[in-house]
Amino acid sequence: MIITAKPFLKWAGGKGQLLEQIDNFLPKELKNRTITRYIEPFIGSGAVFLYLAKSYKIEEFFILDVNEELILAYKTIQKNVEKLIVFLDDLQNQYLLLDEDKRKEFYYQIRSHFNFQREKIDFEKYNREWIERTAQLIFLNRTCFNGLFRVNNQGDFNVPMGKYKNPLICNSENLRAIAQILQRTQIHCGDFTDCEQWANDKTFIYFDPPYRPISKTSDFTSYSKYNFGDSEQLRLRDFFNRLNDKNAKLMLSNSDPKNEDPMMIFLK
Repeated sequence: MIITAKPFLKWAGGKGQLLEQIDNFLPKELKNRTITRYIEPFIGSGAVFLYLAKSYKIEEFFILDVNEELILAYKTIQKNVEKLIVFLDDLQNQYLLLDEDKRKEFYYQIRSHFNFQREKIDFEKYNREWIERTAQLIFLNRTCFNGLFRVNNQGDFNVPMGKYKNPLICNSENLRAIAQILQRTQIHCGDFTDCEQWANDKTFIYFDPPYRPISKTSDFTSYSKYNFGDSEQLRLRDFFNRLNDKNAKLMLSNSDPKNEDPMMIFLK
């Protein structure tokens, strides 16, 4: 039985519900197999990346994000998914056996430990601490309010506990399916402009940045400790145009701050 890989994290702005619409805008070169490389500089939960990996013949993948916690998790799945499953399964078993009050206590203990340990983590070099940290990240994401990933200016995860009766915390088959895809993927922590070194005329790049809010009350860009404001949106615009000059195939999703269209998708 072939397991279709799906995002291992819930993510604000994830494209899991829009894959059919996005597929309609994909460049024809993907379907005739002249594109050999896919790059996604704001990887998030990776819904589009995982969809393309199973749907199209692409030789190599490059995924990037400025969120070091997220990149650490992808690299952990790539390097040692089986040990991660052991850690995650243990967290799930502990949590599901508790009553509501004990679950709340357990959740905030994990969150506090996750934040406290951040300064001690070496985000550059893989080590066994990455496994426990990734397990805690997935646990928090699967049990927190609305499945958000949100941090404050200091980088602390600050989402309160959610109310899920029987959350699926450890999806071992899905994690293994993702790990298989990641074996042919280069994973990079850094700015979206770092992807220019891999861009050429046989490359498709999909940009899905933190959206410019359509109102003052809808602002949510706290995916990392780095803000993505108007100056970053303009920098992304200029970078998009520069890659266009390289004849890379490009797509960009964003909100429409003037509410003229529900979503803007730019495609070359």
